[in-house]
Amino acid sequence: KNDKTEESKEFHRVLILDPATGTGTFLHSVIDLIHGHILKAGQTGGWSGEKGYVAQHLLPRIFGFELLMAPYAVAHMKLGLQLSNIGYDFGADERLRVYLTNTLDDVFSLKSLSPFAEWIAREANAAGEVKQAAPVMVILGNPPYSGHSANKGLWINQLLKGFDRRTGQQTDSYFEVDGKSLGERNPKWLNDDYVKFIRFAQWRIEKTGYGVLAFVTNHGYLDNPTFRGMRQSLMRTFDEIYLLDLHGNSKKKERSPDGTKDENVFDIQQGVAVGIFVKRLSEEQKAPAVVRHADLWGRREVYEDCPEGKKLSGGKYHWLWENDLTTTAWQPLTPQSPFYLFVPQDADLRTEYERGWKITEIMPVNVLGFQTHRDHFAVDFERETLRSRIVEMRDNTFSDDDMHSRYDVRDNRDWHLSVARRQLRGMDDWEKHLIRCAYRPFDTRFCYFSDTVVDRPRRELLDHVAGENNLCLNTVRQTKMTTWQHVILSDAPAPAVYVEIKDGSTVFPLYLYADYDDKRALFVDTSFSNLGGKGKIEEEKNIRRPNLAPAFIKKCTDCLGMTFISDGRGDRVKTFGPEDVFDYIYAVFHSPAYRGRYAEFLKIDFPRLPLTSNIELFRSLCEIGGQLVALHLMETPIRFMTSYPIAGNNTVEAVRYSAPGEGSEVGRVWINKAQCFEGVPPEVWAFHVGGYQVCQKWLKDRKGRLLTYDDITHYQRIVAVLAETIRLMAAVDEAIAARGGWPIG
Repeated sequence: KNDKTEESKEFHRVLILDPATGTGTFLHSVIDLIHGHILKAGQTGGWSGEKGYVAQHLLPRIFGFELLMAPYAVAHMKLGLQLSNIGYDFGADERLRVYLTNTLDDVFSLKSLSPFAEWIAREANAAGEVKQAAPVMVILGNPPYSGHSANKGLWINQLLKGFDRRTGQQTDSYFEVDGKSLGERNPKWLNDDYVKFIRFAQWRIEKTGYGVLAFVTNHGYLDNPTFRGMRQSLMRTFDEIYLLDLHGNSKKKERSPDGTKDENVFDIQQGVAVGIFVKRLSEEQKAPAVVRHADLWGRREVYEDCPEGKKLSGGKYHWLWENDLTTTAWQPLTPQSPFYLFVPQDADLRTEYERGWKITEIMPVNVLGFQTHRDHFAVDFERETLRSRIVEMRDNTFSDDDMHSRYDVRDNRDWHLSVARRQLRGMDDWEKHLIRCAYRPFDTRFCYFSDTVVDRPRRELLDHVAGENNLCLNTVRQTKMTTWQHVILSDAPAPAVYVEIKDGSTVFPLYLYADYDDKRALFVDTSFSNLGGKGKIEEEKNIRRPNLAPAFIKKCTDCLGMTFISDGRGDRVKTFGPEDVFDYIYAVFHSPAYRGRYAEFLKIDFPRLPLTSNIELFRSLCEIGGQLVALHLMETPIRFMTSYPIAGNNTVEAVRYSAPGEGSEVGRVWINKAQCFEGVPPEVWAFHVGGYQVCQKWLKDRKGRLLTYDDITHYQRIVAVLAETIRLMAAVDEAIAARGGWPIG
């Protein structure tokens, strides 16, 4: 059948487009499928010929767009050979509708600027005709995934943000949810290429008025909070959404629910999903889409022996071959504001969890950790080594080329060596920026903490943490890891990769400092005086106030019946202070039961804190949390549980662990072939803070270095601290269980 567009051009009703066709694999399968139906219907005689099915109904219905010349050429060759092998030869004036073009470029026609560009312009203009006028009903394929997209065309970027440049009309924005801006500090993942291809396909099907979008893509959009506006938009456009999560995300270290290995269907690290989006033709105001979800876990291929040899009998490939939309065990979802998640959740548990206070609501001043973009230069184990680099930067006898070659420092958009050197020479107090930083968990180093060397030192860290007496909670908004263990404190500035190398680490300082001249402004109309705080101006160079929201403090005072003091700890009988709150937070976030009970929610947004009205529970958790705080600051005297028994060169070469029973009654951490730390329990060796296996990470970061005596004892202290941390984490659960268990109330 034919349709007519607004321009009265006739088209086949079912037009099929692969907008990132590559070498034509999906179109090849489409042709195979259609040819199979023709054979099954006994219509083979009508397949070929000038007026046959291929010429009249197949070639006019399938389209492909490809940006790169090599796969474009292969696609033409592959599809041409396929049609030839099944009985069709192209006429002199016939062609495949596979065009060399960038799908995500502006859809307006291009003008040929030179004879050399004429052919490319014809391809682009023909593709533009399809984008604009052809009522494409089916869009399918496997578009590219690239977080750092090179497709920065004005049309697609404006479309992502809710403006259709072609019509001049507002449309759905992926950067808004529930009519409001996402408020993301860095929504860069919405600019991934696969997101742009989904947005293009959604736009094209909306123009047609009905259709099916079927893509294999990165599965990140299913639950990443940054994509909540995208998910809501898709629910508004389509009537039915089917999501088959194929998992296989090695970045998340995904494993099947039964603990067995989970493999990717492709040879990539990023997990993938099949998304099928159906829009029906209707003039009525539609309800949000019916969303269905399924998981596919396990190995890629499973074989069994048979008389003919090995036969594919299981695994993801086998399941995908044997099943379709109708045979999949779909689980209905009810995505809800504010996240509109495309993954299953326990609604009752979610309600319980969301009664807690999000950490950003508790500590409103927070910031992504610092980024130097040149750690090898700006950070060092030794203060004097770092200082000597800065001296050379200030020294006119060294040229910029000398510095470039000696330290491999490169200019970028925001930082230029020559400018930085000029600024440094003009600073009389340049040495004050040589400070301690919390580089990794339990790994303190020295950093030159100034924007002359560090690209993004973060104003909040400069003002409230660097050189100040403060405590900071470090956690992540989301994680790709299956287990949430993403919290650790610091008392010095920490980088954006402090907790997790992939997911940005956010710093929450407990206190906010102000210069003397700003003191009076800080305490004007303060909420602390009427909550029992000091509410007075102390005569010192700097003063501080707690980074705790007044509404949160009010809720705590109501729950506990205590008075809040604005600094330090209270007596926990009549008063409580900011550090009591910090201790309580730290204890709860270290509870194994908390981490397990709310695992699915902790992975997708900042953690929430349940409050308690049970005074005894509050005191108990403050006590345990305080012990954890002192322990992790390494302020607690602790007995070593390990030895370092073998003499040698003390150089870290290859770090490995031998568990008890592997030639020893105790666990050993080897730093080279001859030397080891002895007495490291398996659970301590395996202990993670965020994405880091602490006992392994600390040593691996020192590969090639000679360990000093202080290094050796520091590592032994880390082992003891982690062992005590494990004990105290269990104590948190015991305290909660003894006073009513979960949920805390």
